[in-house]
Amino acid sequence: MRDILADVEKWMKDGESIALATVIQTWGSSPRRVGSKMALTLSGKITGSVSGGCVENAVVEAGIESLKTKRPQFLHFGVADETAWEVGLACGGSIDIFVNTLDAELFIHLHSILANESPAVHVTVICASNDILGREMLIVENEVKGSIGNEWDAQVLNLAMKTLEQGVSRRVMLSDDVEIFMEVILPPPTLIVVGGVHIAIALASLAKALGYRTIVIDPRKAWGNNERFPHADQLIQSWIDEAFGQIQINRSTAIAMLTHDPKLDDPALKIALNSKAFYVGALGSKTTNAKRRERLLKDGMSESRLSRLHAPIGLDIGAQTPEEIALAIISEIVDAYRKQAQLPVGNQTEVKKEAEPVSSL
Repeated sequence: MRDILADVEKWMKDGESIALATVIQTWGSSPRRVGSKMALTLSGKITGSVSGGCVENAVVEAGIESLKTKRPQFLHFGVADETAWEVGLACGGSIDIFVNTLDAELFIHLHSILANESPAVHVTVICASNDILGREMLIVENEVKGSIGNEWDAQVLNLAMKTLEQGVSRRVMLSDDVEIFMEVILPPPTLIVVGGVHIAIALASLAKALGYRTIVIDPRKAWGNNERFPHADQLIQSWIDEAFGQIQINRSTAIAMLTHDPKLDDPALKIALNSKAFYVGALGSKTTNAKRRERLLKDGMSESRLSRLHAPIGLDIGAQTPEEIALAIISEIVDAYRKQAQLPVGNQTEVKKEAEPVSSL
């Protein structure tokens, strides 16, 4: 949603009627993940993407129809391998997309949630009788905006809290004929780098290029200063406990220890490994890591907590230079971030009815 926010906000101010298309499930190869969105107007403006080729064209047509009729639409596109390239599915596959008119009041609340980087769940009824199809709820910290109605709201609130805890968007059948899509909205990924070493300069730069918010911690002024890290979003020149007291760690946070100094790395690891961070890594050889583990175990750290630690840090790509090591680290971080966002196959909802395949359009 963040990638289309500015355009949607402008269109609203201009008084445009807006339709929003959301990817709610994919199978096989798909260039856009669950939650990806495209917005469009009756006047022909388009922003964002849900796929490519004929899929986009069909979704635009459905969006225009929904704006005219005020009726949401569930779209299923199945693509065979021989026609996949024509519609943006590189190796074949299928996509489910839900098209709905934009709820202006709900969008204002959603805009606030995104601006404040608050975790939330956006619930949409994607299959039901006409009276509740397309109804939405926005849930953040037990505060609820919108309503599905009937007897569903309390049940949905409970499901939303569990879904937010898991951090993975999903489809849920409330009954035999009512299905909802629960989209988890998390803050953008953040990388915390402990230690302003040379590798950290390259790592912070790469992370910034990939859209990560970057925070560098180092109490040593010669290492952690604005001249070395002009591209960092936040530079904290404090000792570990004070520095981490200024930072909110959540499921969108990765933490990399790069100092090689136990006085900095060890207290930072105690905080990081007991947090909700999706990734915690530490620089050092296997020997260095073994000594680090021994120290932390003696200090009361459990084996289960230590098992979360990526050490030696980074993917094994034979990296030698600081820039190559930074590449290995950010690659491992991206891999961990994407894996936590994948929906387990057992939790996916089977679609009962399929539309005509895209290749017939």
